[in-house]
Amino acid sequence: MHAYQDLLRRILDEGEWYENRTGVRCVGVFGHQMSFDLAKGFPLVTTKSVHFPSVVAELLFFVGGYTDVRWLQDRKCRIWNEWATAEQCAKRGRPEFDLGPIYGFQWRHFGATYRGMKGEQEGSTDYAGEGVDQLLWAQQQLRENPDSRQIIVSAWNPVDRPNQALPPCHVLMHFRAIGGRLHCSLFQRSCDSFLGVPFNIASYSLLTLMMAQTTGLEPGTFVHFLSDAHLYENHLDQVREQLAREPRALPTVRLNPDVRCVTGFRTEDVELVGYEPHPKLTGTVAV
Repeated sequence: MHAYQDLLRRILDEGEWYENRTGVRCVGVFGHQMSFDLAKGFPLVTTKSVHFPSVVAELLFFVGGYTDVRWLQDRKCRIWNEWATAEQCAKRGRPEFDLGPIYGFQWRHFGATYRGMKGEQEGSTDYAGEGVDQLLWAQQQLRENPDSRQIIVSAWNPVDRPNQALPPCHVLMHFRAIGGRLHCSLFQRSCDSFLGVPFNIASYSLLTLMMAQTTGLEPGTFVHFLSDAHLYENHLDQVREQLAREPRALPTVRLNPDVRCVTGFRTEDVELVGYEPHPKLTGTVAV
């Protein structure tokens, strides 16, 4: 994970300071790229411990198209808690726990009218209109038209943005099959490089592995385009501690080979092997 260390170092060395909507100052750079060959190991940051079960839970939350934060809380994933309080939800005119039409809703129901949490079924949402299931469409395209350069899944929907707990930071992914390997690139508009980016790298790398398995392809490269890559002022001590640590060998991920559809994975179908990181480093999220 030297590429991630290089990102942190570049922000500290070249970044400019600026204010932002959270009230916590940032230092950042505009425009950065990282690349990870998934055949050489799973790119989970090793210079601090990353809670992989939360990575898995959040990704399955997105893949399921869910919007009720209690689905995550039941699986001991606290990533979205700060955006689902009664106060935060009231600002958007939504009931407590309702994150609105965020990533998963856009992946699975793009263009449908969001009505909120359904309630009678765990994690489900209520909506009107068919919308577009971008995720299953992408899977179908990779199976039937793998030479296509048009296999894109977008989370950015200007119509739904006012109702979202947080407008998507990781905005668009592009799948491309070349030589029997599945590659994925991600464009991310806003990149909390200490807290968020390690999760983003792991999440989209895992999704690439899942899509590769369910489309009969081998894992390829995950390419991460970071637009506004920043560090919050209250994370700098932790970042300097990370940079003093030497990255360790990458772990691997084993998926249940019986799962043949990307929406069919469950927590128990994902196993992390050989992860031996440095001790965890904590930081306060800027809401």
